[in-house]
Amino acid sequence: MKSWTSAADLSCKCHRVCFIVVCPRRKILDLFHIEISEDNVNQGTENIRPECFELLRVLGKGGYGKVFQVRKVVGAASGKIFAMKVLKKAMIVRNAKDTAHTKAERNILEEVKHPFIVDLIYAFQTGGKLYLILEYLSGGELFMQLEREGIFMEDTACFYLAEISMALGHLHQKGIIYRDLKPENIMLNSQGHVKLTDFGLCKESIHDGTVTHTFCGTIEYMAPEILMRSGHNRAVDWWSLGALMYDMLTGAPPFTGENRKKTIDKILKCKLSLPPYLTQEARDLLKRLLKRNASSRLGAGAGDATEVQAHPFFRHINWEDLLARKVEPPFKPFLQSAEDVSQFDSKFTSQTPVDSPDDSTLSESANQAFLVTVVSVWFHASS
Repeated sequence: MKSWTSAADLSCKCHRVCFIVVCPRRKILDLFHIEISEDNVNQGTENIRPECFELLRVLGKGGYGKVFQVRKVVGAASGKIFAMKVLKKAMIVRNAKDTAHTKAERNILEEVKHPFIVDLIYAFQTGGKLYLILEYLSGGELFMQLEREGIFMEDTACFYLAEISMALGHLHQKGIIYRDLKPENIMLNSQGHVKLTDFGLCKESIHDGTVTHTFCGTIEYMAPEILMRSGHNRAVDWWSLGALMYDMLTGAPPFTGENRKKTIDKILKCKLSLPPYLTQEARDLLKRLLKRNASSRLGAGAGDATEVQAHPFFRHINWEDLLARKVEPPFKPFLQSAEDVSQFDSKFTSQTPVDSPDDSTLSESANQAFLVTVVSVWFHASS
């Protein structure tokens, strides 16, 4: 927990957001602190606030808030379509892990810029909510495309896996483990190129020789060392890439059971079963990525992503052209306009978009056990 050296540290001079979370039985439970560089978000002097955006559609919904499709209606980029992620502070600060996950996502979105990672455009807050304005990815989730197709042909899977490997490699270069690779967290832009999203489970500052022990992720795609809580590093992302590849080529992750416990048992103990229709290159890559011994897993060495990308399965990929997005995607969404939401789940897009009233007090009604004091309420320089 950060220790403040003086009252001046709370003055918001460096565009920071801070929550002191107090419990009646303890002095201070947690301090939620996020620093934001104005070089990367909210550039210029524009005062970004909720009223700058018109709500168009609901794109998704979770325990902590919603994701809307919005149109900017004032100032720079007026008329442009974005995705707006709205998080309720009162929900986030109930759990120290959730606070940490929100902080991690915000930090990473600001720090990381890459062709295959979603772009953060603006960040701001009100008394009761955090707002992240992201690029709108009209191609929807890769999950939806995989659901429609059932399985991908190897050349299709190869394209997506290659772009994803470049995104993972970039994160690893910055000491970040992704830890939640799955079809639902891979979006497609209007041209059909990959964009990684949802960085709440990422772990920062993991470099060579460093391990972490947090149990997190989606079971079917989790590496054995996470499940065993034996300590893990960036090699877990290459296991997840293997599980994702298997899902793409067969229609399901490699190890699944009737329940959570049986799935975990299979991941830890069962032999990998490979369908006979897979090419030798695909079979070999899957075997190398899905090695239970993390140190012998492809990508675990010093070369990281380059080890994976050098595998014969990717022999037809021109990596320079791929990074420049010059390679034609196997699927280009058919879109009627910039506002098209046809690639998103209609159970969300059919809902009336409403950003619920802002509870700026974060009162005890949100959680009787906690008193949440918002020390600094604006992310950007106009505060």
